[in-house]
Amino acid sequence: YQCYGDGNSMTSRPSIALSAYETLDAPPQYDFYANSQAWGRKRRFRPSLHQLHVMLNEDDSRPPMYEEREGDTSEDEDEEKEPPPEPTRFGWVQGVMIRCMLNIWGVILYLRLPWITAQAGIGMTWVIILLSSTITGITGLSTSAIATNGKVKGGGTYFLISRSLGPELGGSIGLIFAFANAVAVAMHTVGFAETVTDLMREHGAVMVDRTNDIRIIGIITVTCLLGISMAGMAWESKAQILFFLVIMVSFASYIVGTIMPASVEKQAKGFFSYKADIFAANFVPDWRGPEGSFFGMFSIFFPSATGILAGANISGDLKNPTVAIPRGTLMAIFWTTFSYLIISATVGSCVVRDASGSLNDTLSPSTPMDACVGLSCQYGWDFTECINNKTCTYGISNYYQSLSMVSAFGPLITAGIFGATLSSALACLVSAPKVFQCLCKDHLYPLIGFFGKGYGKNHEPLRAYLLTYIIAACFIIIAELNAIAPIISNFYLCSYALINFSCFHASITNSPGWRPSFRFYSKWLSLLCAVICVVIMFLLTWWAALIAIGVVFFLLGYTLYKKPDVNWGSSLQASSYNMALNHCVGLNVVEDHVKNYRPQCLVLTGPPSSRPALLDLVNCFTKDLSLMMCGNVVTADSSPSAVEKASSNSHVSWLNQRKIKSFYRGVVAPDLRCGVNMLLQGAGLGRIKPNVLMMGFKKDWRSEPSIAHNYIEILHDAFDLQYGVCVLRMKEGLDVSSPPQSHVNRGFDEGQDSINTISPGSLIRTSTTSSVSVDLEPQHTTVFQKKQGKKTIDIYWLSDDGGLTLLLPYLLTRRKRWARCKVRIFVGAETDKKDEQKEEVLSLIKKFRLGFQDVEVIPDIYQNPQPVNVHHFENMIGRFRVDSNPKQDSDSDPPRQQEKPWMITNQDLERNMAKSLRQIRLNEVLLDYSRDAALIVITMPVGRRGSCPSSLYLAWLDILSRDLRAPVLMVRGNQESVLTFYCQ
Repeated sequence: YQCYGDGNSMTSRPSIALSAYETLDAPPQYDFYANSQAWGRKRRFRPSLHQLHVMLNEDDSRPPMYEEREGDTSEDEDEEKEPPPEPTRFGWVQGVMIRCMLNIWGVILYLRLPWITAQAGIGMTWVIILLSSTITGITGLSTSAIATNGKVKGGGTYFLISRSLGPELGGSIGLIFAFANAVAVAMHTVGFAETVTDLMREHGAVMVDRTNDIRIIGIITVTCLLGISMAGMAWESKAQILFFLVIMVSFASYIVGTIMPASVEKQAKGFFSYKADIFAANFVPDWRGPEGSFFGMFSIFFPSATGILAGANISGDLKNPTVAIPRGTLMAIFWTTFSYLIISATVGSCVVRDASGSLNDTLSPSTPMDACVGLSCQYGWDFTECINNKTCTYGISNYYQSLSMVSAFGPLITAGIFGATLSSALACLVSAPKVFQCLCKDHLYPLIGFFGKGYGKNHEPLRAYLLTYIIAACFIIIAELNAIAPIISNFYLCSYALINFSCFHASITNSPGWRPSFRFYSKWLSLLCAVICVVIMFLLTWWAALIAIGVVFFLLGYTLYKKPDVNWGSSLQASSYNMALNHCVGLNVVEDHVKNYRPQCLVLTGPPSSRPALLDLVNCFTKDLSLMMCGNVVTADSSPSAVEKASSNSHVSWLNQRKIKSFYRGVVAPDLRCGVNMLLQGAGLGRIKPNVLMMGFKKDWRSEPSIAHNYIEILHDAFDLQYGVCVLRMKEGLDVSSPPQSHVNRGFDEGQDSINTISPGSLIRTSTTSSVSVDLEPQHTTVFQKKQGKKTIDIYWLSDDGGLTLLLPYLLTRRKRWARCKVRIFVGAETDKKDEQKEEVLSLIKKFRLGFQDVEVIPDIYQNPQPVNVHHFENMIGRFRVDSNPKQDSDSDPPRQQEKPWMITNQDLERNMAKSLRQIRLNEVLLDYSRDAALIVITMPVGRRGSCPSSLYLAWLDILSRDLRAPVLMVRGNQESVLTFYCQ
């Protein structure tokens, strides 16, 4: 480098040779975003944020370069190993376009399109063709958009829908689509077998009878097709090309036949080559028979426009699915639509609607022109008799084989029919196993995983091939597919509707992950097409539509019930986020009202599995009602391992396994109080935020005064932030974790009292080793999971805190397990005002509409406690007493509060003597009245900050709830009303 300035700048130091990136920071690379590793090279990994910004060791003078940060490969791996064989892959022409065109072309093209043209006329037939193609074209656009929104794997239609809408709808449509393709194999095979059987009967060749001949020929045909499929995709693709060439030759034979001069035999059957009069007459409709209507013709023709998903169904065998599927599918739709339009226009311009086929029906010179009916009169033929008697057997209105009659060589049309039916059967025979294999690998449904195994370099689903063959063979043996064919068409339409809805739904959610490279689609057109597909389902066959929709909903319900453990980033997840976000933001404009108050609880559980009883109690009055959030404070320096331990998904999995509807929030903090403060101020979203702090009682508070002080400071912090506070104490304790985990802060535990004193380094190591385990903590049974029977819930409503002490027991009684419990409310009063106090409380509760009837007034609640209990309380706080004269006490008070704020002076004790005696007396009352209760709810005393030392406050809570068999829930609201008897 050249030297500038005074020589001290970085540009003046040529001795240090810097490379392009002399840092761990790496430039963008493909490997950082790929899920798999390319053969023959080491995989690079993106450095973590912790590695980039953590402090280096002293001996590391320079950071490593990113080239050194590569994937680990074992030394014994043979680097000279040959690359795996490349499976057969197809481009967009051979893999998608030809396959889709063959599946779209079918028997309807050869045998029904002329008849539809005669019924609807050329004009309306074009409308039917264009409407059908518009529907399939929009579906093709939606398919193209979904297929280009990320890398597409095998599974075709199922893969596209499931990865877009999620496993619920994707799994249901995948199963019925695979079944529909399997049955479609039988349908196309039977169509081929019927044609062969009719040809045999024309030549007097009969094996058994017509039905059994169809079965025999069908089984032989589908067995041959199975052999071609199992030989590999290469052979199957060659067979499809052969069928394509046969169909192209049949089309060429037909076009040549329309140009050739009409022979006498063809004229007798209604063919007169291109005539403007015939085109004009056949341009308008001529409805005949019960099916003679626009929707009747549309329902017959529309199945011939389906089959556009044949290429997408083998997405795993394409070289570049994101390019091949859009290009091949849309080109197939274009060329097949063009062929339908050309054939309907040409046949309508060459062949009259009615002809007798008799060579004797020529127009004689003596016949007056007025007596001759039909266009054929202009060309020297008189079909008046058969037209009037409706006995004509030829013409496009009567003769299904009109294309064979027009063709230059009739047998080529028969070969085209064979090619269309066999190619469609072969395409379905390949599609069904491919889709089913992908469905099996996702393990959404039981008992089908056996069929997902792949064989060979292409991972061919041989087991699924055999299953498809068995299903097809069973339906071929039935040999009566008129009832099942409408169901197949409706299953296809279900797939089209869901593909269009998938495209619309992914677009409307505005998810950043929806970035298809194919831009020529419209979400509103996709929605419209989805609705039209559902309408067409009912227009085709309403009962088949109901069956198809019923099967979809049944499979959908099963998947929703089982909740498969998959996460594909579906648009339903994005939609759920949008809905939740919009509703949360919408709550900001709604002012809080006491009628809508809900106890939204922040539960200090640590790891949720360590205090199941606390969770079960809170779940009883928040489930399906209000917010519950489990808080966990990990006391450690900030590090990836500590953050991972605090935010581990295992906690949420444990809650889901216990069927507790709760959020989880873990934080890393230097001490418990700081972490709880983070949760108190930062938990929640908008108005959905906690307003009640729930924690367990710290029974062993005397062993570590500093920890007990932090515990009480958390209560004070909650009161400062206008939280209600609940403290639960159980005789058997709350903490079930054994042995205690070193990373868990024990500041609010029932068991050990001390916060961890281990070093941050060892703390991180413990977290790292424990995070390797993926096993969930065991599910312990607690008393709050059991039915409480006819016990009592005793409420000691001694101080008015806004009504939270009454509201929580009321919510408990709405649960089945607590519904039979009797609620008793105890209040205090002077002996001479006992009746007045009872009436006043009963009247107030009646106005609150809580349904509580049993109110008891305790007149002796204000008496002095027994001396033995007072002596026990003095012993409890004895170790925290500061013995000094008043002058020394006043002089040493500031240092005492700074160094040991939990110590109790004589002034503190005298200042709070009345409250102390009252808590001792209340414990005596609880032991007398509520010894056999299911739950005791009592108003929690409040210690004034600065006047009541933390040890004295904890002594109050301890003496108040000691020696009680029932769980004790000490409740203190934030002194604002949570109950009202007004209606506004």
